[in-house]
Amino acid sequence: MLVHEFLTNSAKANPNKIAVVHDNNRISYGELNNLSDAFAAALLKEGVRKGDRVILFLTNSIEYLIAYFAILKTGAVTVALDPKLVPREFLSAYRDCMPRAIITDDKNYTVIKKIVTPENSDTILLLIDKKSIIVQDNVCDFPDCNENDLAMIIYTSGTTGKPKGVMLSHLNLSANADSIITYLHLMENDKVMVVLPFFYSYGNSLLTTHIKTGGTLVINNRFLYPNLVLDDMIAEEVTGFAGVPSSFAILMNKSSIKKYRFPKLRYITQAGGAMSPIMIEDFLKIIPDVQFYVMYGQTEASARLTYLDPQHLKERKGSIGKSIPGVELVVINKAGNQVAPGEIGEICAKGKNIMLGYWNAPDETALALKDGWLFTGDLARVDEDGFIYIIDRKKDIIKSGANRISPVEIENIVLQMPGVAECAAVGIEDDLLGEAIHLFVMLDGFSIEKNDIFLYCKKNLAAYKLPKKIEFVAELPKTSSGKIKRQALKGAELPDHRC
Repeated sequence: MLVHEFLTNSAKANPNKIAVVHDNNRISYGELNNLSDAFAAALLKEGVRKGDRVILFLTNSIEYLIAYFAILKTGAVTVALDPKLVPREFLSAYRDCMPRAIITDDKNYTVIKKIVTPENSDTILLLIDKKSIIVQDNVCDFPDCNENDLAMIIYTSGTTGKPKGVMLSHLNLSANADSIITYLHLMENDKVMVVLPFFYSYGNSLLTTHIKTGGTLVINNRFLYPNLVLDDMIAEEVTGFAGVPSSFAILMNKSSIKKYRFPKLRYITQAGGAMSPIMIEDFLKIIPDVQFYVMYGQTEASARLTYLDPQHLKERKGSIGKSIPGVELVVINKAGNQVAPGEIGEICAKGKNIMLGYWNAPDETALALKDGWLFTGDLARVDEDGFIYIIDRKKDIIKSGANRISPVEIENIVLQMPGVAECAAVGIEDDLLGEAIHLFVMLDGFSIEKNDIFLYCKKNLAAYKLPKKIEFVAELPKTSSGKIKRQALKGAELPDHRC
């Protein structure tokens, strides 16, 4: 099935059902479908054609969904970017995907207009406002699409420091949605609280699954004020909540969740990095009558690869469960053989949800996809009953909150500063974020202060990529080949360069 058919089918089945709630705004399936049709017609009028890339530079909103489905209806490819990206980061993705159009809002329009000007680009810059979209009775014909056509490019940080564009087809996204709907038992009466960004694969899976089932997305972008989110959950009678480890840390440490009762809440999902079993236990003491799903996946898998059924949560502490429906998953050793129980190997997966490859990166694609299998780069062991336990990551990606951060990208920025000889960014365990960024710096002089480095990072990196702690060191631990051993930096006590 095509992704935009999720919306058209739900609109046909129940046009008056509320599809999205955002603050005081509500929109029905019928209205959402009509507005996306109208905006798709506008995109075609502007010259957007099948296969063109269209950047979606918006925060979670009703307008995001209108634009998301409009892009797909034209046969074009949605490239959802984090609206918090600084100009350097935006330009990197822009130059890689070479979009035909950019869709944004009032807040970001002026910023993007300065970056992408008529003098240096023929990209169309469009401002979306659902109030100004004119719905016509006779919407133009949309091009035919195939389920194997490219639907989305989601940029994810890579070990090289340059974000990689994960190419997901309509089939990839549809297969992933079907699987999640099956094991979460989602139905049209489900309402999910959305605090995760839609440009993130986990957030995108909330969008696809609930629109496909005819459920309701309740958007709240104010998670810095968690009690407001909890109030919203009660008022809107949400049945589901999805979060990363830092989401639950915030709820337990920064909110009044112990004073709340959630009579309609049926399930909770957690992914985006390891969450300690103790934290899960503590959370379930607060909300005991809820199904808690631990999940694991990658953007390359359209979001999801495994889940731990709530009934196994207590006896399989620390496990990510087994493969989701429709996915074949094995853990193999260096020789390419499936590991015995207790042995460590790399997780590999096969299924209709596995990406087409990386945009403009055939070498990276060849490393990740081999004979139809996705090599995740994650190391794990399997117990005698087939339950999987993540041990470590071959990749050095830092998982901080809902974000995937390349340490190399941070290092490359800091190394541009005069006086910096070497540096290394690592993720250190953090109660709130899961992992916080710690930066270790070797100086070639004594003229730089920690605040100078932080301000330089702030100018060139998005806020969530900024180091929480900066340490000056006399040397960095390295392998015999001269590569910095990032794992050795975690918890290491190194001599200060200034001692």
